[in-house]
Amino acid sequence: MSAGAPRLVLATHNQGKLRELRDLLRGQVQGLDVDTQVVDAAAVGGPDVVEDGVSFAENSLLKARAVSAATGLVAIADDSGLAVDVLGGAPGIFSARWAGRHGDDQANLNLLLAQLSDVRDEHRGAAFVCAAALVAPAPDGGDPFEHVEYGELKGTLLREPRGEGGFGYDPILLPEGLDRSCAELSREEKNAISHRGHAFRALLPAIVRALS
Repeated sequence: MSAGAPRLVLATHNQGKLRELRDLLRGQVQGLDVDTQVVDAAAVGGPDVVEDGVSFAENSLLKARAVSAATGLVAIADDSGLAVDVLGGAPGIFSARWAGRHGDDQANLNLLLAQLSDVRDEHRGAAFVCAAALVAPAPDGGDPFEHVEYGELKGTLLREPRGEGGFGYDPILLPEGLDRSCAELSREEKNAISHRGHAFRALLPAIVRALS
């Protein structure tokens, strides 16, 4: 395998998630050039996967399995979303399509704010939740190696968006102990506390094992 050949594929087309993973892995795996060898699904012709699981973990495994099987590479996938206390954990696995169309961040955010407009500040607790899955092909053609880790970022929901960074619901979640929304944090600050950061860091030993 050439030095720049992909070794790890993130089962997403979201460039924000790919940047986060590359930042987290930079310098962590010996001999891994994250800028050329950690790629998204589009770079290796990974399939689109229907996320019809009923949990974050199930959806992340569905994506990682499909992309690893199609490419023969170690694959990582995450499924994440916003769990709002007064909505019983919703939007949850439906976070990316809460307003009806997948990936319309502004519509999703606007609908959620409208739904919570009468909820008092003390009841606006929420958390970003992430399940990150790794699937690595077995060298002998046997069952693949699979591993799932979880991460969470607790906070409260603002009444209007703040900040220009991040994506999704970042502009309206105020992390516990901070006075800035997730969208007002630098990439480094967000990665240090984010649900995805926690999940991917917990997954790091499995990534090292799979790439060794």
